[in-house]
Order: sequence, then C-alpha cells, then structure tokens
Amino acid sequence: MFVDEAKIFVKAGDGGGGCTSFRREAHVPKGGPDGGDGGRGGDVVLEADATVSNLLDYHYRRHFKATRGIHGKGSVCHGASGEDRVLKVPFGTVVRDAESGEVLADLTHHGQRLVVARGGRGGRGNIHFVTPTRRAPAFSELGEPAEERWITLEMKLMADVALVGMPNVGKSSLIARMSAARPKIGDYPFTTIVPNLGVAKAGEHSFVLADVPGLIEGAHEGVGLGHAFLRHIERTALILHVVDLSGGWEGRDPVDDITVIDRELVLHAEELAVRPRVLVGNKCDVDGASEASVAVASYAAQHKVPYFEVSAVTGQGLDVLLFTVGEQVHRLRQEVARAKAVERVYTAGPARDRTFRVVRTGAHNFRVKGEGVERMVIMTEIDNEEAVAYLQKRLVKAGVEKALEEAGAVDGDEIAIAGATFEFSGALAADPEVPFVEDEPEDVGEGL
Repeated sequence: MFVDEAKIFVKAGDGGGGCTSFRREAHVPKGGPDGGDGGRGGDVVLEADATVSNLLDYHYRRHFKATRGIHGKGSVCHGASGEDRVLKVPFGTVVRDAESGEVLADLTHHGQRLVVARGGRGGRGNIHFVTPTRRAPAFSELGEPAEERWITLEMKLMADVALVGMPNVGKSSLIARMSAARPKIGDYPFTTIVPNLGVAKAGEHSFVLADVPGLIEGAHEGVGLGHAFLRHIERTALILHVVDLSGGWEGRDPVDDITVIDRELVLHAEELAVRPRVLVGNKCDVDGASEASVAVASYAAQHKVPYFEVSAVTGQGLDVLLFTVGEQVHRLRQEVARAKAVERVYTAGPARDRTFRVVRTGAHNFRVKGEGVERMVIMTEIDNEEAVAYLQKRLVKAGVEKALEEAGAVDGDEIAIAGATFEFSGALAADPEVPFVEDEPEDVGEGL
C-alpha cells in the first residue's frame, strides 16, 4: 500500500518530580536535605530516512509517545531522563501543525531531524531550596508536563523529472524503457494508481524519474486520481509532458490534451507555470501519428518548449531524449545548489516566555495568563503550604502581584492561574471601584 499522507498525535515525556528527602545516618541527627532532581522527559523527533519509502507506518498507528523522566530520590540521586521517540519518515516529508496549518519543517535530507514535541524538564529536589533562613525545606518541584500536539505528514516525491499526461499515453512504458523501474503496464486508462520511481542514466549523468498517475480535466479539484498525486510534481526540477500521438481509443487531439494538463498543473500550484518542461510525443510508430506530431511540434515551437518524438515500444528517439533530459537536470541541479534556500525548522524558541497578562473575568475574579507564570504553578505542590509560600514569593518577584493591584485586585479577590485558584492578599490598597469589563486584558507584565 502506498500512503503519502498521515495525521498523528505526538506527546513527549513528562518531567520527573523532584524528591523531598533528608539525610539519615547514625550519629548525624541533622543531616540536611538530600532530595535529587527529576529527569527530563524524552522528546518526540522526526527523522528523514532514505530507507523509508512512504508513510504506511503511520496509517494504522496514530499515537506516539516518548518516555517520561524518572523521579528523583534521596541521597541526591537524580532521576534518569526519558528516551526520545524517533519516528522515521521518508525524504520530502512536509510537517505541519494540524491545528494551525503552520509548516514546521520540510525534511529533504537524510538524517535531518525535527523536534515536534519537547519533553518536560524535571522538577528540582529540596536540596535546591536551602537558604540561610530555610535550612530544612520540606518541599520540591513537580515535573513539568510535556508538549503534545496533532501534526500532519505530507510526503512529496524527491524526483528530478516527473512524467505527466492524460491516462494511457504510455508514461509507464516510457519509464520502464528509460530506467530499471518495472511498473504495471496495461492497455487501459488508470493502469497506474500509485507513483513509480526509476533511476535513468545518460552518459555521465543520472536522474530520478517519477511516473505520476494519469491526470484529467478537473484533477486539481479531485477529479480522477489527480488530487492525491499532484503534490508529487511540485518538487521536480523538470516536467516531461507525454502526449499520445495516436489519439488513443477516444481519438483525442494531442494539442488539446496539452492545454488541459498545463491548466490543471497551474491551477494546482502557480509556480508550475514557470517550471522547465519538455514535450514528448509518444507512439510515433503508430499509423497516422506523423500528422499529430507536426501539430504538437508547431505548438512546442510557438511556446518555445523542446519537443521529442519517441516510441516506448521500438525505442525510437529515446537516446536523444535521455541525454537531453540528463544534461538539463544536471544544469538545474547546479542552479539549485548555488541558491541559498532558507529552511523553516521548528525550534524550541526562547528558553522562557517571561511575559504574562492579567484578565478580569468577574467583579472579584482575575486570571493570570503566561507560559512562565503557569509553569511555576504547575510545578508547585499546591497542597504543601511551604511550597505555596515559596511560589507566592516567586510571583511577587516576577511582578504578578503588582500587575494584579494595577488591574484593580483587592484583598479577598479570586485569582486563577493554570487551573489553580488563590485568594489575593496584596500589600498595597487598590481602588475597589474599578469597573468590570468581561475578558479584557488589563495589564501586561515582564520579568519572570
């Protein structure tokens, strides 16, 4: 089965929790804290692999998770980090965020990696919270929750040349004659239902050919098989447009077929309008093909497109076609190599998002939003009074209390952060008559 699209769910490993522990040895009555840190969770990583031909592995299984970090232990024993989950994908896989549609990366080289979900960092053990006034901290941090998301994978063949044309014009016969590929060949439309790849050699140059299933009018809208396979033409350096000089069973006009296919390519992707192409008139050995060949040659000359008259059955004209295509692909490769393309790769971004905002949600209710602030709360043992007191000091230092006061919070108001609820008890008095506006951002703070 050939699968070139998939939607999967990835979840990295959660961080391990820090340990609250105290040294206990004979004759050492006050050994002090010795809780170790939790391990970092594993990442979920995509890796381009030359040995993978399609996305079949992600057709039947859609959920992939990395392992979590191990919790810390006493005697300053730090937990082990979780193992990364590496998912192999074929060359030419475009990775998108399923929710936003943003392109995260285009994996085009062997070994190229992309982190699609970051593991949570491990919580700190109580050895990190010792101060001159807090000699025996009875709390530690919880592990950070990991990233999770739905992503879509879209494979686009990494071929140099794409053979396109109407159904049953002889594309499969041509690729079989020009390369070592052995596609299914039959004397009926839509014999080819999946793309076929073959490597052709012409003198010093070799190139990869892709035989794309036949296209018909309306292919860009999903008519026939075109909608599923038009994407595989986007990466090719050269388009080999094959027309049937015999007219086929239906007696089609080759020039009309050319205009139909060209229109479908442009409607699918505008950049294909300027993609280098070569017209190939196949079945020139059939009676009556010479008149059609003259018409196609005239069309090619008018549009300044190279034209070759060939026969996949007898081999007529194929040597010249192969050498011409080989030289043109080599030249196009050199132009691409000189161009400095910028790859969009998903990165972790800043180590900390230090901004936050205060939103008033009711007459006496506020919500604080911000990655850094929410991370503080999530990694705090909320049922531990000492841990909550430490959290409060961190929030004050970060400017959260001041921002709440400026937003109109007074003693007794309810403050929600990352699903946890706190009662506000600010040091400064605020005007209790501040008007309430539903879900309006009141303030932005920085400096966590």
